[in-house]
Amino acid sequence: MSRNALEIAQVASLIGDVSRANILSALMDGRALTALELSLSANVTPQTASSHLAKLTDANLLAVEKQGRHRYYRLSSPQVARTLEAVMALTAYSPPRYRASSKLDDDLRTVRSCYDHLAGRIGVAIADSLIDQGHIAFDGDAGEVTGSGMEFFAAMGIDLTTPIKGRRIFCRPCLDWSERRSHLAGRVGAAIASHCIDRKWLSRKRDSRALTITREGERMLPKAFGIGISRCATPSGTR
Repeated sequence: MSRNALEIAQVASLIGDVSRANILSALMDGRALTALELSLSANVTPQTASSHLAKLTDANLLAVEKQGRHRYYRLSSPQVARTLEAVMALTAYSPPRYRASSKLDDDLRTVRSCYDHLAGRIGVAIADSLIDQGHIAFDGDAGEVTGSGMEFFAAMGIDLTTPIKGRRIFCRPCLDWSERRSHLAGRVGAAIASHCIDRKWLSRKRDSRALTITREGERMLPKAFGIGISRCATPSGTR
């Protein structure tokens, strides 16, 4: 067995455990959570959660931060979130398994956080609109902000010129698991998400990646990005 095949098998076995998958999913919105919070998300005992967290941390899928007596766990990088989102997209091609749709499913498909950027129908619609207006361009797995795009974001009050620490990708597409098309990730995607949440166009739901479109968001998101909110809120398959 080649080294690459062995490494793929090791990571797949870690993600493939249901409890560990629940832990990783709970961290997909970019938050840092305690072991106790993650044990509740995975529906396992704190002792079992600690064992899972140790394995995920050793594999560099999670990073841990200490604050006083507490340890907070988060995904180690945007790349981990991207990989998890891609795995979710693959499940769309798996044999169908019947499960009644819920409001949470619909909310997640409408708009959710994917690590630190926007996903779901709203996230894809924003990416599509920015492409149509010539503000961003995708080329395979790469993305760029055009000159008009830099002017567009500056006019919105989003500063993309300030240097940042680290090697964060500036702009790239991210395959959306529910829409099976790309939303916008990287530093640009994160800036858009922060802008929408800071201005209370979107609000976070407790214990969920789903986001709520506020009344102000219903008014401002179409003006800011040229998207149709009512169409985005319509479940796929009923459009």
